[in-house]
Amino acid sequence: MIFSEYKMLSVLAQELNMRKAAERLFVSQPALSQRLQSIEKQWQTQLFIRSQKGLTLTPAGEEVIKLADSIIEREEKLREEIQAMDQRVYGTLKIACATIVGQNWLPKVLKRFVQKYPQAKISLVTGWSSDILKALYDDTAHIGIIRGTPEWKGVRQHLFKDQLYLVDTEMNRLEQVLETDRPFIQFKSDSNYYQEIQNWWHRHFQSMPKRTIVVDQIETCKQMALNGIGFAILPAITLHNTDNNIFKIPLLDEHNEHLERDTWLLGYEKSFELGQVQAFIEIVEEYIAEKNFE
Repeated sequence: MIFSEYKMLSVLAQELNMRKAAERLFVSQPALSQRLQSIEKQWQTQLFIRSQKGLTLTPAGEEVIKLADSIIEREEKLREEIQAMDQRVYGTLKIACATIVGQNWLPKVLKRFVQKYPQAKISLVTGWSSDILKALYDDTAHIGIIRGTPEWKGVRQHLFKDQLYLVDTEMNRLEQVLETDRPFIQFKSDSNYYQEIQNWWHRHFQSMPKRTIVVDQIETCKQMALNGIGFAILPAITLHNTDNNIFKIPLLDEHNEHLERDTWLLGYEKSFELGQVQAFIEIVEEYIAEKNFE
């Protein structure tokens, strides 16, 4: 039996009158009578006793009506749940994020997201720029958060800038890097960050650092600098809640302005139509509007 037939039986059981039931169902009385006969044939038993006074349920009819009412109730409850889904954020938000942002900035944003949308799930992977772009190309992430200025033909939304600093436990002037024997701890990745630092160095100094240590994780770079092993160039996003004994010398570009790194949110247009993605972007925009760039 189809759902409309269960509905018809339920109305018949409520009215116990063929004419009144036909009026409620917006069908003719002969059509309703014929349909009832067809249903009884399917069940191979009589469900209603017809008389001049109206209809009376048979014992078999009572059991079928219980089933019909149960199905109708479940269907109505499911409709309510589906309508509620349209009004709340659910599903999985899939993010591919630059490791530095995933460690230092994103957790504060995600905290707001999970508090506001407890039904939503989160899938987060972190990595280098190439990892993030691959996740977007492979459709394993809805959105990517990337550092630098990426080449991207889809939707691209600028999130924030943060300054670059030379960080050391001993030096407090930029000129001292030419005098020190302390190693320059360099973070090298597949983004343009490494080259950007190289370009800055060559603009300011004629010679290379006397000693270098190259690492592949910016958190390693930071911890080595904070523990006095050498000096490093780090973005402001990594330097909050650091020791006051650390010297932070701002870097300037060729126009004598602060050297900064951009952070972008990327994705394909179809992903931005998803409720969980739209909700996340709203949270991000609120967070940034409060000047929370850390």
